[in-house]
Amino acid sequence: MKLLKHILNFYLNSSIHVALSCYALVRITFHVFHIQYDEPMALFVFFGTIVGYNFVKYDALVRVKKKPIRNQLKIIALLSLVSLVLVGYYFFQLERITQIVSFGILAITALYTLPFFPNRKNARNWAGVKIYIVAVCWVGATLVLPLINAGIPFTADFFIKCIQRFILVFVLILVFEILDLANDDPHLQTVPQTIGVKKTKLLGLLLLVPFCLLELLISTFNYKDLFINMIMVAMLSLFIVFAATNRSKYYTSFWVEAVPIFWWISLSLMH
Repeated sequence: MKLLKHILNFYLNSSIHVALSCYALVRITFHVFHIQYDEPMALFVFFGTIVGYNFVKYDALVRVKKKPIRNQLKIIALLSLVSLVLVGYYFFQLERITQIVSFGILAITALYTLPFFPNRKNARNWAGVKIYIVAVCWVGATLVLPLINAGIPFTADFFIKCIQRFILVFVLILVFEILDLANDDPHLQTVPQTIGVKKTKLLGLLLLVPFCLLELLISTFNYKDLFINMIMVAMLSLFIVFAATNRSKYYTSFWVEAVPIFWWISLSLMH
């Protein structure tokens, strides 16, 4: 049992789980816009997420706090290095325009982590900004890049899906912020810190309403996808309702982050 727990913790701490969630959203994008499976694009996002998230999570721990590097962190560093090599490999298989846009997303990630401006903390610590930066990065990586690489024009469907994807990620992060309320710096001004837990839950539930309604405006709308979307929304609604500061870390780091994975699997099984 201890071994399984160690494996699970490594799986989560090394950002493989969140990378799989991003990969799932890329596959959903392929499905929605009828894009043939693009392995370099999908794996570029998968390995890029591992590198990006591990850099964000452990940079301050090692560079700023200068804490001793434990064995698990050494393995995560090795995994991140291998992932970085694979990111480079798949990067050169992408279209030139995709490469250029991906640098923009990389710049936002770097801004999120590193203090570029004098006398200012990194963007991660800017009051009220964190949730928007993360949501924009996810939309860019899982929706914008795949469409650009496939050469698909930006139609009304694209903008509707961008809004939907932003809402989805925003709501997922709200659940994280509720659980992190006790540990977050008060100066971060996260949504629960600003409006309280009850109103944050209400906001999350209300945002899922336009998420569902926007699906009806998609030109390729079909009832099968709508049904699956409703199941995903119902699942996410339960996670919002039962979110609390005393929940286990696995509540968000495993179950909540698994929502896009379950969504993708459901779509795959139904088609």
